[in-house]
Amino acid sequence: MASADLRDELTCSICLSIYTDPVTLTCGHSFCQVCIGKVLDTQEGSKAYRCPECRAEFQERPALEKNRKLCNIAEHFLSNHPEQGEEARILCTYCIQSSVSATKTCLLCEASLCENHLKVHSRSPEHVLTNPTTSFMQRKCSVHKKVLEYYCSEDASCICVSCSLAGEHRGHQLETLNEASEKKKKKLRDILQKLTSKREEIEESVQRLQKHRKNVQIKAIGVTEQVIDLIHGIRKKLDTLEERVLRDISRQQQQVSFRVSRIVRQLEIKKEELSRNIHHVEELCNTKDPLTVLQGRESDSANYCEAEDGNHENEECDEEMVNAVGDLDAFLISMTLHKGLVDIITLKKRWKNVPGASVMLPDVSVTSDISLDENTASHVVSISHDGNSVSFPALGSHCPETPGSIWDRQVISTMGFSSGQHYWAFEINESGNWIVGMAYPSINRKNMDSFIGMNNKSWGLGRWKNGPYTARYNAKETRLLNYPSRQIIGMYLDCEAGRLAFYELGDKIIHLHTFPTTFTEPLHVGLGVWDNLTGLGRITKINFLGKAY
Repeated sequence: MASADLRDELTCSICLSIYTDPVTLTCGHSFCQVCIGKVLDTQEGSKAYRCPECRAEFQERPALEKNRKLCNIAEHFLSNHPEQGEEARILCTYCIQSSVSATKTCLLCEASLCENHLKVHSRSPEHVLTNPTTSFMQRKCSVHKKVLEYYCSEDASCICVSCSLAGEHRGHQLETLNEASEKKKKKLRDILQKLTSKREEIEESVQRLQKHRKNVQIKAIGVTEQVIDLIHGIRKKLDTLEERVLRDISRQQQQVSFRVSRIVRQLEIKKEELSRNIHHVEELCNTKDPLTVLQGRESDSANYCEAEDGNHENEECDEEMVNAVGDLDAFLISMTLHKGLVDIITLKKRWKNVPGASVMLPDVSVTSDISLDENTASHVVSISHDGNSVSFPALGSHCPETPGSIWDRQVISTMGFSSGQHYWAFEINESGNWIVGMAYPSINRKNMDSFIGMNNKSWGLGRWKNGPYTARYNAKETRLLNYPSRQIIGMYLDCEAGRLAFYELGDKIIHLHTFPTTFTEPLHVGLGVWDNLTGLGRITKINFLGKAY
């Protein structure tokens, strides 16, 4: 192999010098140990490490395995070609008696300088000094082979004097390289400032998210402890209820058993008496002496006749005895069990804050049933007599037009809510267009801006044209992936926390959407109903099912 070809094989692609302590990555490419180490250091903050040669990715920092064979070849090559080793480092142009490494290169003089020659070199601005290099051609015009001195702002290129006088850049607006460089540096500084600001914003966002994640973890711990405490309390009360109900069943069973035992003892006495009478009558029947038979006690015969004629009465007596001993009171047991379960379900327990976590399980207030305000209803809808439902087209009489009527098939509740936590359930009949939500009483009522969710004074969740659920606020729509499986909607309001959430209620409760905000006015329940444009005669109706569905 020729010396030049061998040198190429032994050259590090990073420093372009003969290998020094070569190491090899798992992808097969080799580099100087120091060179590849610096490259990997710069990649520390990225998601993956890459080979500078083939860009192969490594999820973890690759181990650097020393290539002893390549190291031996490089050392052997340098020992046989010492001049190649000198070329690997740039030498001072003026130190002709000895080989001294250069520290700077003058681009104007096209000469490399050691520390001593640098001290006596010209300090003029045109003598531009850079790190040692032998690549001067990139500093010269490719056409005229002259030093690049000017910058053509029209073509955004560096040119020489000949290009400006007789070349294709003649007559263009020119600047010196220093002037153009300063202008570009100014732009770069502005860009750098913006990038730095962006990076700081991202860092702040990361910190906020990490803080939020930590807070959620703390809250999760607190809620977990509360749920465990709640479940343990329920389990304890269930155990107590079970013990009480089973004790009542056992008590009733024992009472019945005691009454039966007492009556059985009485019947056993009567049985013994009857046995004696039977024995006496049998003796009389077996007696051959007629005188003895005729002289027998009449009371015995009367008792015998009474026993003989009392079969029907005995049946009634048996029924009376059964009624006397009683039975298990299944209704009482059922009511005891039902009341106990209701007490457990409706139990309101105030939870103590977990240290370090301001988190409480929702304690939904018992609110009055909502009543829709007829004075706010659009004149083309109708409100039920109890004020708990709205329908379109109107069922029966239309609502009267009033100054407070909301435009286009909508209505809000009479009662507003400014504190506490509240929960309602609504059933939507048929498949028309509808929306349920909350609205401030100051909502615009006379044009399209009055639609619930089409302004900054209302929030709503609805369905249009048989599509999926859609959440709306301030004219911004969020189409959800959920298609109604059962059109019963739960709405949860937490005034202090600024939270309005919607759920689909069925065999499984599905969370649909939550609006986080800060409420500044009392909130009224708002409902809207429209036809679905799919045919006549179909009624869209929203029924209020209650606060505890």
